[in-house]
Amino acid sequence: MKYFFSPSLMCMDLTKFSEQIESLNERADMYHVDVMDGHYVKNITLSPFFIEQLKKVATLPIDAHLMVEKPEDFIGMIIDAGAEYISLHAETIDRDAFRLIHQIKDSGRKVGIVLNPATPLSYISEYIHLIDKLTIMTVDPGFVGQSFITEMIDKIKQAKQLKEENGYHYLIEVDGSCNEKTFKCLAEAGNEVFIIGASGLFNLDEDIDEAWLKMLEIFNRETNVLQTV
Repeated sequence: MKYFFSPSLMCMDLTKFSEQIESLNERADMYHVDVMDGHYVKNITLSPFFIEQLKKVATLPIDAHLMVEKPEDFIGMIIDAGAEYISLHAETIDRDAFRLIHQIKDSGRKVGIVLNPATPLSYISEYIHLIDKLTIMTVDPGFVGQSFITEMIDKIKQAKQLKEENGYHYLIEVDGSCNEKTFKCLAEAGNEVFIIGASGLFNLDEDIDEAWLKMLEIFNRETNVLQTV
């Protein structure tokens, strides 16, 4: 099985922006960009402007993860900035889910839906068949370095079973503490896309090439798969 890796760019060294992106272009599968508004989560990180600048040097798809209170205020800007995936928290789109999903699809972009740890899969049962990527948060959203919530393993298994039984096409992705301690259990549960941040990639070595090689070595050792990137 082919697994996918999506570096979380809020964890990168922005003083080495071009250097790190040029390296990751040859290794990663997509880029994960957290857009936070300081309201939905008590943090402010990257922005549509960051995506515009990233688009100038990135050769991989960009996934914009909207941790914002009003995603409808951001979607147009994210589309214009050039993100290929736009991932919305299910908890923020109750009234406008179908309208926003179709807005994204009509623009030629792919739709991601993100579930907080306390949000069950059943919450999105009415539109899960429409989505391209399902992100399961394994930490409460908003800050890096939080502890892995082990109860989410069952949710990943449920997402995999639901996908297989119904022929859904979404990628299963995990956001939160994807690292040496969790690679094995996440892969065994059915995860397909690993969002790798500080503990999973960027803190492994100051040199991004070396960090990537170390991450891959750890992943292969822990999962017993030969993954080459």
